[in-house]
Amino acid sequence: MRTDLKSFFKIIITKITKVFHFNIESFALHPFDESESDGAIKPYRFWMRYSTDQLELRMGLQKINFGSASILRPLMWFDQMDPRDPLHLTDGVWALLGRYYFLNNVNVWLWGLYGNHDPRGWEIIPSNRKIPEFGGRIQVPVPNGEMGLSYHFRKADNRDMPMFTDYTSEIPEDRFGFDARWDLKTGFWIEGSWTRKRIDLGTLTNQVILNAGIDYTFGLGNGLYMAYEHLILSYDQKPLFFENRTSFSLLTASYPAGLFDNLSAIIYYNWSSRQVYNFATWQRQFDKLVFYLMAYWNPEGYALPAQTGSQNYFSGKGFRIMLVFNH
Repeated sequence: MRTDLKSFFKIIITKITKVFHFNIESFALHPFDESESDGAIKPYRFWMRYSTDQLELRMGLQKINFGSASILRPLMWFDQMDPRDPLHLTDGVWALLGRYYFLNNVNVWLWGLYGNHDPRGWEIIPSNRKIPEFGGRIQVPVPNGEMGLSYHFRKADNRDMPMFTDYTSEIPEDRFGFDARWDLKTGFWIEGSWTRKRIDLGTLTNQVILNAGIDYTFGLGNGLYMAYEHLILSYDQKPLFFENRTSFSLLTASYPAGLFDNLSAIIYYNWSSRQVYNFATWQRQFDKLVFYLMAYWNPEGYALPAQTGSQNYFSGKGFRIMLVFNH
């Protein structure tokens, strides 16, 4: 009986991850101005997983992300990944996630979240941590690609936000998403999200985000990868009115300069304010170390969409050095 129990738990708990992230790897320098450093100790991932050939269940502090877009992602519902961060670090959410993969490549996701409060992705109003959130997604193959439909429900809490005059801890919110990607001679994708509050919050009642993009690898040297994305973001009292609209374009390029070196660049353009954001990275790979040298030339008033936290590192002009140890 004891052996059977051991076998049972070995199957049930196939992976337990406990990670504490201590952010001491970064140092930002504004030449002739000031330097900044940042450090924090907090749980980064802590989850358990049960999996079979077609089913996966995962519970705990985890990353949940999906969609077809590359960088300007309307379906960034539960993460806050910054494309300029080479480690792609993002805070997780406390959740139970289930995914089932059919033999015809259709897959279904179901999730429930609890105990999360801080705004994630494109959210402005935080969640009520005492009320569960839930949602799901279906992803199906299409000729030369795949497409997906997603839904999420939560109750927002604006009691700590002085911008409001009426405060409530339970603002019902529905979130609908769609995405599709095709791989032809080039990669092409579309992605969108519509978020609606069930009570009137003025221009924050409805949020619509649309993205379209294309990418291609040119046969130049070792291969030059380039991608272009265009995003439209609108907050309106009425759905799909696009009266308070902001547009962003993005061009990114990546080139492997050798076996151990990679060069990349990202250029953003805000069509509303006519501001340009520039970011470039040189990456050098050693045995267990990775060296990053990042340079940027951006406006002092930082206004990139859905990018917080590390964004104050990249306002104005300067460079950043990272040394990452992989063990």
